[in-house]
Amino acid sequence: TKCESGCVCADGLYENLDGRCVPAEECPCEYGGLAYGKGEQIQTECEICTCTKGKWKCLQKSKCSSTCNLYGEGHITTFDGQRFVFDGNCEYILAMDGCSVNRPVSSFKIVTENVICGKSGVTCSRSISIYLGNLTFILRDETFTISGKNPGVRYNVKKNALHLMFDIIIPRKYNMTLIWNKHMNFFIKISRETQETICGLCGNYNGNMKDDFETRSKYVASNELEFVNSWKENPLCGDVYFVVDPCSKNPYRKAWAEKTCSIINSQVFSACHNKVNRMPYYEACVRDSCGCDIGGDCECMCDAIAVYAMACLDKGICIDWRTPEFCPVYCEYYN
Repeated sequence: TKCESGCVCADGLYENLDGRCVPAEECPCEYGGLAYGKGEQIQTECEICTCTKGKWKCLQKSKCSSTCNLYGEGHITTFDGQRFVFDGNCEYILAMDGCSVNRPVSSFKIVTENVICGKSGVTCSRSISIYLGNLTFILRDETFTISGKNPGVRYNVKKNALHLMFDIIIPRKYNMTLIWNKHMNFFIKISRETQETICGLCGNYNGNMKDDFETRSKYVASNELEFVNSWKENPLCGDVYFVVDPCSKNPYRKAWAEKTCSIINSQVFSACHNKVNRMPYYEACVRDSCGCDIGGDCECMCDAIAVYAMACLDKGICIDWRTPEFCPVYCEYYN
């Protein structure tokens, strides 16, 4: 409506992030604060998105998977992305199927046994049991045992210096990859070929974060502790009534925890900051580092940082953050 001084692009051209005028075909796309050029792709567990004329065009993958994380001292991220923390000295059902009233038969059940690992009462996931009909995997003390048989299940076990990985296939139902770091971190990645309902502390895997606190009695709990208590494997265990704040109980450890965990906020992880929100991982690291006060201090801290590194890797960002002085990985014997 009126003349203003300044520079504009000619008709049919658009300013890109470098300040140059380009045709629409060459317009970049933005995601998480980063620019992507024409034809570049980003991937999530369910979609592949391609940059076209400055906009993302996304294709749904034929098979969509989702991951539930249990790490550190009771931190859980459900299949649908809900986060919560709990401290309970008991066995809890992480995930199982056969939850609907109409089909109560379960083809798998994954249980975590928590053990107290700090004077303040915080717990660590130390033992995982995987039940597949008559086939059972027990993960404990940095190793695993397998007992029983189930001809309807195919599995493969892979090992490296950091992890034990279990690929499990239940034909026409689930493809599962279970990753355990032999300490406190456990990841359940499920791709399903059925609309079978899943339940447990990992949520109901229906794409809706808001109803993830569904109890064993099929109602949505008002808070996470009510939800957690409903998924006890042994009803004789005591209920959890509050979540411990280890840094308040161990204030002398707080400064050390914040200093060591600050690597998550540092330049070391800068390439990932726009891809994965770092604050929940930093706060979890500080909490765990304050809580591990009867041994394993550095192990708790390193495990918490490793979870953020793994989330970055899922977004295609590989961070080389370990050093010989900071959370080293020792080579296998004579290797």
